[in-house]
Amino acid sequence: MNIQNQGLVLRELSGVAELKDSEQFQKTVWGEDDQPDNSDLMLAIQHEGGLVAGAFKDGRMLGFLFGFPTSQAHVQHSHRLAVHPDSRGMGLGLKLKWFQRDWCLSRGITLVRWTYDPLRRINAGLNITRLGATAGTYHEDYYGKMEGINAGVASDRLVADWVLNAPHVEALAKCAKRDGAAASASSENCVKVKIPNDLDKLLSTDLEKAIAERFRVREALTTAFSKGYRISAFDVDAACYHLSKT
Repeated sequence: MNIQNQGLVLRELSGVAELKDSEQFQKTVWGEDDQPDNSDLMLAIQHEGGLVAGAFKDGRMLGFLFGFPTSQAHVQHSHRLAVHPDSRGMGLGLKLKWFQRDWCLSRGITLVRWTYDPLRRINAGLNITRLGATAGTYHEDYYGKMEGINAGVASDRLVADWVLNAPHVEALAKCAKRDGAAASASSENCVKVKIPNDLDKLLSTDLEKAIAERFRVREALTTAFSKGYRISAFDVDAACYHLSKT
């Protein structure tokens, strides 16, 4: 499945050479010290039903996505999503996720899960606000000590649950195809948890504050989850999660 739009092509990676190129692409995005997913492994997973895709323009890879099958046939785990630093602001991450949705639905996959850093405002805006994923599972220091852009703080992760055929996701998908803006979810009767506006800046200027923010958000979210709340919306401007009862 290939999607073309104004010179941009979204498609699955083809052959070992492109998969090897994606290794360096991952290092460019996450840092040379962060180990990329290996091309041999991705090739095997691709042949067994996984998705390894990219966004290309004039033959150059601008975005990358990697997802693999799980123990449940209707569920895919989305492991990597990356946009080249000089190609940000083009909506490529969002385009790749909608490509992933179409790819999965055509194969009977209706739920995609992935983890992301709860302190990253841009990721939360993409995952929760624009894609319509929700979250109710929190992993403390999920990957252990990390290098590259993730160095310095515990590798806590939220699990995003993206129900591909949910009505609100369907509505967001239709809106995206019309190049419209996503509507914000209601914030009534909810718990609110604010996160930093710019984690990377905080890591580079005030590591102690970044660590304190990690623990503050961890405590607030895990407490809310234990009481039956889930993240149902994210206010990008205020950098604030909205949690509602399930």
